[in-house]
Amino acid sequence: MAPEGIMIAGGGRAILLQIAHPGVGYGVVQHSNFAKDPLKRLHGTLTYIYALTNGTPRQAANVVEWVSKAHQPVRSAGGDDHPAYDAHDPELQLWVAATLYDSAILVYENMFGPLNRADAENIYREYALLGTALGMPEERWPGSRAEFRDYWYDAAARLRVDPPVREVAAQLMRPRNVPRYLKAAMPIARTLTAGMLPAKLREAYGPEVFGGAYGTRQDLEYRALMASCGVVLPKIPLAVRHAPMRYYLSRLG
Repeated sequence: MAPEGIMIAGGGRAILLQIAHPGVGYGVVQHSNFAKDPLKRLHGTLTYIYALTNGTPRQAANVVEWVSKAHQPVRSAGGDDHPAYDAHDPELQLWVAATLYDSAILVYENMFGPLNRADAENIYREYALLGTALGMPEERWPGSRAEFRDYWYDAAARLRVDPPVREVAAQLMRPRNVPRYLKAAMPIARTLTAGMLPAKLREAYGPEVFGGAYGTRQDLEYRALMASCGVVLPKIPLAVRHAPMRYYLSRLG
C-alpha cells in the first residue's frame, strides 16, 4: 500500500492532526521553521515511511538514526505559554503513527475500495512499525482495529488548535517559499485536506488555514475530486503511481 503515490494526498491531513495534539504541536512550533521550509516535515515523513516499508535495511536504519537525532533537542519542561513535550515520548510517537495509519487507510479505501478483513488487520498491525522503529513500545499500539477506534476517538476529543499552531498550519497550507507549480497545486491540497479532516478540527483551524469557510460547495468539490481520482487512479500504470516512492528512496542513495 505504501508505494501508492496518492497516499501523499493524506499528508496534509496527517500533519494537521499531529500538530493539533499539544505535545506535538508546540514541539513543531518551537523547533521547526515552517515559514522558511513549509514542506520539510512532509518530505521527512514521506522519506521515513518509504524507507521503512520499501527501502533497504541500510536505508531504513539510516532514516531511523536521522529522525532520532533530529528529535533529540525537541523537548521542554513546559512554560507559561506552552505545555511540556518530548519527541521521544511514546504517547506522542503513538499519536503520530496513528495519524499516518488513519490517513493512509482513508485515502486508500477511497481510491481502491474497502480492504478485506484479513488484509485490513495485517496492514493495521504492520503500521505499528512507524512508531516502534523510533522506540515506541510495541504494546502501546492498540491490539486490534476495534481497539484503535476507541483510542482514536478518545485522543481526537482532546485535540486543540492554539493560535501558534494555527499559524504553523497556515504556513503549511498556504506556503510562500515553494516553487510555482506547487503553489498552483495548493488549492487542490487544501480542498482534499479540509474535506478529510474531522469537521470539529476543520472548524478549529478555520478560514485562515484553508482560505475560506468550508461549506456545501467546498464539500462537493472535495467529493468530486475523490470520486474522479478513484475512477482514474487504478488505470494509471504502477510505474507512474510508484514514482514518488522511487524518487524519495533515490535521494537516500
